[in-house]
Formats: sequence, structure tokens, C-alpha cells
Amino acid sequence: MNSHYKISIIGAGQIGTVLSHLAAMRQFGNVVLYDIIKDLPQGKALDLMEASRIDGFDTSVIGTNNYEDIRDSNLVIITAGVPRKPGMSRDDLLTVNAKIIRTVAENVSEFSPEAIVILISNPLDAMVTLFQKVSGFSHNRVMGQAGVLDSSRFCSFIAWELGVSVKDVNAMVLGGHGDTMVPLVRTANVNGISVMDLLIKKYGDEKKANQVIESLINRTRMAGGEIVKLLKTGSAFFSPAMAATAMAEAILRDEKRILPVCAFLNGEYNVDGYYMGVPAVLGASGVEKIVEISLNNVEKDAFIQSADHVKQLVLDMKKLNLI
Repeated sequence: MNSHYKISIIGAGQIGTVLSHLAAMRQFGNVVLYDIIKDLPQGKALDLMEASRIDGFDTSVIGTNNYEDIRDSNLVIITAGVPRKPGMSRDDLLTVNAKIIRTVAENVSEFSPEAIVILISNPLDAMVTLFQKVSGFSHNRVMGQAGVLDSSRFCSFIAWELGVSVKDVNAMVLGGHGDTMVPLVRTANVNGISVMDLLIKKYGDEKKANQVIESLINRTRMAGGEIVKLLKTGSAFFSPAMAATAMAEAILRDEKRILPVCAFLNGEYNVDGYYMGVPAVLGASGVEKIVEISLNNVEKDAFIQSADHVKQLVLDMKKLNLI
């Protein structure tokens, strides 16, 4: 990996801080942490740098309130925006975060016009759409982090239910990053063994197994809200930061990993002209290929329902003259 890569993280909140630490520890390159709050990113960057001897990284981390410091970044990760509060959905953040992302997009396109961009801000699919349209970046260089996180949550819940290592669980979540996301049960497995077969074996009853998997699906869909309710003053930050780090690593190291990400669809999955969570090959060019997998009729219907929700969010932005 090129040690001279420059990674800029927009937003020095909880997610941005964890991201900065992970990027430094994995020595992705030099890190710039930006925030509008005076002295906040500088203080967090200094704290991180003073741990460099302990963590053993030689890359630099600087904090700034000046967008000009993100100039010529190779990768930009955007966490900026207002987090959810208890009782709020991701969609409730649409208007306030759209204004923030528009400003971010204008500055990223000015100072880092060749960067690949990963967005984490909610409502995710709408914010990715907004950033791409404002920045004018090619679709393959703008993507959203959601599917990696949602899939990790689904895998974790399955592992806990079955009492097996989460390292052996493979399950994918597609669709929009919201209540209409589509966890794929049919292909979920533990080292190749069907999750449903294992649940039926555990409970000795197919009806009970179906009830359990439905509860895991619902928990996955509401997982972010569950954490917001517990934290009361913020939203999840460790897991989103780890998910974005996996995406960043795939891009910076040109790993060609197939990961579920919010990517632009040009007819794939019968969706044209919208960003949605789908499996994609991530490499040095960003989203290098959309991987179109076969869905059964139930999965197709769920995916289209999720796509309709994303389309409505984009329409709402247009009505509000946000896009």
C-alpha cells in the first residue's frame, strides 16, 4: 500500500475519532481530521498522535477547521451530520443533514477533486445521492457505508442465537439503510451450513425457527435505533467506523473485495439511477463492479420496496430544493 496516501475524515465526532484511530493504527496513510468546531479536531488529533509510540504508527494525524487542509486527498470519509436521538428514524435527519452534506460536497470537490468518497451520514442513501450530484464525481468514486455494518449486525445476532463463532457466519443485507433493508436469509450460512437448517435442528420445529429468524431480521433493521435508545445522547460509532475501515482498506489496498455497499445502480436489480445497498467489488477505482446475484420473488419484492423508499427520500429532497 502506498504510504503516501492522504485520508481525510470530515466530522470529528464519535465515528470520525474512531476512524482516525483505526486509519492511523493500520497505517493507511496520513490522516486529516476536519470539523467546524474550533479546536476539537486539533485536540483529538494531538491525543491520537501522542499515542503513536504505544500503537506503533508513524503516519501523521492532524486536526483542522480549514477545508483547504484536505487538499489532494486520495480518500475522503464523511461522518458529518447530526446523529439520531431516541425516537428518531434515520429519515428524520433528512433536511438538516442535507444542508451539511451539500457544503461538504462543495468543499471536497474543490480541494480533492480526484478523491474516492465514502459517506456514513444518515439518511445514508439520500446523502450519497446528494453528494454525488453536488460534487459531480463519477458514480464509482462515491459510495455509502451501510451494508457492511448491517451485515455485521445480522451475522452477530445469528452467531449469538446459535452459539457459534461470528467469524464463521456469512450473511448479507441489501437495500436501503433503513427499516426496509433486506437481510438475505436464504443464503445465510455458518461455514456453508444453512442458518435455517441449524435453527430447525436447534428448535426441532420449522415454525419456531421461522419465528426466531424473523426476530433476528427485525433486530437487524432496528439495530441502530436500539443503540440510540441505550446511549440516549448519540448513536452507534464503533461498528460504523469499523465497517467504513473495511471499505477503506479494500480500496487503498486494491483488494477487490466483494462487500455490500451503497452503490449507484444502472439497471442492476431492476433499479435505474439510484443508490442502493448491493454487493460490489471494491478496489483502487472505488466501486469497480456491481455483483448482481439471483433473488427469489420474495427477496425481489422486498428489494423493490426498499428501493421505493429510497426514491421517496430523493423526491423529498427535490421538493425541498435540497438537490
